[in-house]
Amino acid sequence: MALGATAVLMTAQSAQANPVKLNYQEPAQAIIDIVDAAPSPGGSLSPDGDLLLVTGYPALPTIADVAAEQLKLAGRRINPANYTVSQARYISELSLVDVTSGESIAIDGLPTELKALGTSWSPNGNYIAVAQQTTDAVELWLVDVASRSAKKWTSTPLNAVWGPRLEWRHDSSGLYSYTVAEGLQKPKLVSVPTGPVITESSGRNAPARTYQDLLQNKADEALFDYYFTSQIRFFDVDGNAQKVGPQAIYNGVSVAPNDAYLLVSEIKRPYSYAVPHYRFPETTMVWNPAGETVYTVVEQGLADNLPIAFDAVVQGRRSVQWRNDADATLVWAEATDQGDPAVDAKIRDQVFQQAAPFDAAPQKLIELTKRMGRVLAADEQTILVWERWWADRDEKLWLVDGTGERAPQLVWDRSWEDRYNDPGQPFTVQVDGRRLLHVDDGAMLLTGTGASPDGDRPFIDRFDLGSNEAERLWRSEAPYFERPLALIDPDAMTFLTQRESVDDPADFFVRDLDDAELNALTDTPHPMPHTKGITREMISYAREDGLAMSAELYLPAGYDKERDGPLPTMVWAYPREYKSSSAAAQVSGSPYEFVRISYWGPQYLATQGYAVLANATMPIVGEGEARPNDTFIEQLVMNGRAAIKAGVDLGVTDPERVALGGHSYGAFMTANMLAHSDLFTTGIARSGAYNRSLTPFGFQREERTVWDDTDLYIGMSPFFHAHKIDEPLLMIHGSNDNNSGTFPMQSERLYQAIKGLGGTARLVMLPHESHGYRARESVLHMLWEQTRWLDTYLKTDE
Repeated sequence: MALGATAVLMTAQSAQANPVKLNYQEPAQAIIDIVDAAPSPGGSLSPDGDLLLVTGYPALPTIADVAAEQLKLAGRRINPANYTVSQARYISELSLVDVTSGESIAIDGLPTELKALGTSWSPNGNYIAVAQQTTDAVELWLVDVASRSAKKWTSTPLNAVWGPRLEWRHDSSGLYSYTVAEGLQKPKLVSVPTGPVITESSGRNAPARTYQDLLQNKADEALFDYYFTSQIRFFDVDGNAQKVGPQAIYNGVSVAPNDAYLLVSEIKRPYSYAVPHYRFPETTMVWNPAGETVYTVVEQGLADNLPIAFDAVVQGRRSVQWRNDADATLVWAEATDQGDPAVDAKIRDQVFQQAAPFDAAPQKLIELTKRMGRVLAADEQTILVWERWWADRDEKLWLVDGTGERAPQLVWDRSWEDRYNDPGQPFTVQVDGRRLLHVDDGAMLLTGTGASPDGDRPFIDRFDLGSNEAERLWRSEAPYFERPLALIDPDAMTFLTQRESVDDPADFFVRDLDDAELNALTDTPHPMPHTKGITREMISYAREDGLAMSAELYLPAGYDKERDGPLPTMVWAYPREYKSSSAAAQVSGSPYEFVRISYWGPQYLATQGYAVLANATMPIVGEGEARPNDTFIEQLVMNGRAAIKAGVDLGVTDPERVALGGHSYGAFMTANMLAHSDLFTTGIARSGAYNRSLTPFGFQREERTVWDDTDLYIGMSPFFHAHKIDEPLLMIHGSNDNNSGTFPMQSERLYQAIKGLGGTARLVMLPHESHGYRARESVLHMLWEQTRWLDTYLKTDE
């Protein structure tokens, strides 16, 4: 069915002229109903735990919405009409639920067409701030919780190019936000250039991964100045507004726990055409409430010469933040190895703190052998500091005494790849407007996914910080999958959880650990009842070298393998790198999660008579000194062979009718598999990168450059092996892809190579779409293309 716009398609086997013009098409109604099913609601607990704010979301936007004007500046995409993020997902419904009674409470006075970009509870729970998007502005609204009513808070438009910033004072008297700058002259579009664009480098290493949407010229710089300059304002709950500080390009504002200071970050010139905004010069300052600088924390220069290693960081103070428990104490990290992982150093980071009025020398909290990750405190003597290192996948957690009276205590030292032994993350509580680590009698409460050979089983543990021993208090039990979300009342041991089962979508519950009670707060109907008969099973199998693997097997409603025989099968995957076989073999997901049939993945194909192996593991392992990509192709082919064999051994897969598909790195995987094996009948590759010489300073998790190992880059690039792709390949790509490395040109060039070499391929470029496709018309057309392609090449015997 045509919807009035045009998708451009190309096919190497067609004798027609290229490109072919074709209006948007729609798949079968069963698939359309999956696309149009209501998204799962979200929820946010009030600070005192009395109320749950339930957020509803709309279905996909139209292509007209997605095609709205956007600007691409310094790695950001914005909507210039209303100073917000381009193609922002918004909230279309807001309501409250009383946690004690379960009563649903409507909010009066909300905008007729609610398009909230974000919400934020005041620390005392009396108000909810709402950033409401219109066609030409982002408005600030206020919900009065006591009266259950909303009103427009101010007529001053917000500047939400970074997303809505809603920073409440801890006394709940009001909040700080960015507003649109006043008095700026909008840059005029200049069609005739005044000269060339020149960049220059001389004798200084400045490697950079392949970034999208960078500044290109002086006109872009002027646009960046115009749209990203903002005014910080304070809005009190009575609606009064006060300007704070001068207009500038701010990208951070945080209120000290005692409300006496603001921590503000400002982007400054010179800009760069080689790196995104987060590498631009940045000054971090402490202001008083009037916007006057009382302390300059750090002036960071242009960071366009960082090493490409994942643990590389800028030199000087970084990750500056308020210590969450103290009145006004700054915490930050500083690299001792010049920020370069290649430098041999026993100590990589030092963590410091400095209390107001910031005139005393900073105090060293701890020295780390890795990079600081996170800081969370309960009080001055109970501060948790995490550190991590990418290369060895190691994580350490330290208990630090901020007074310096006790030496740091190691809480755990583990591989963060090891999901089975993940101790979890701590719960926090809000006290006097401050979000603190919850510690009771020397113990904290932890929650985690609870990964196990039987699937994920989330848990709650009591972890003693003296003995470093954990006691299991609760664990999700079959036939449900239940996740703890927040600690409601530590004295009553009540928690907000989200529970689901195979046939029941996720709903919010209150779980009382003391009384073993469970009370429902929401009751969500099944969003796609026509898919109830589709079955899902978590299967385990092994590849030929013995590495354990897994997948989710979906089968059509009413299917009987004895009666119906093996089916055409779609395998959908995404390769992941590991440093150990034991970590690569671990199972993820739960057999008790709600069977929500995805249109983004391959699950929808079960409505069309296909067997589906979704989330099929594609581990690429580099043990010890070996790196995963050293044997990428060999391991990839073993993975593919094992997945097909698993389906065949179960009697549900016809080995002569199996397709492989994936998105992004999964598309890269698909093209490589077709080039280096004859295992699969056909493939579907969406938004991929196929020529690694176009990403010369690393890709995915590869840290070597093309000059370090040229053979690796060529060997892993399906573009250089296009002459061996002798199975039909469907490629789909957003023509406005914003993802690092996956330029639309990547698909265009691979298509041209296959076409020129006489292969069979089809290229679909979706107008206005980025790395993920948002418009309903685009998604429906994608599904039509995929289903039609598979029907053509896998259902030939029917």
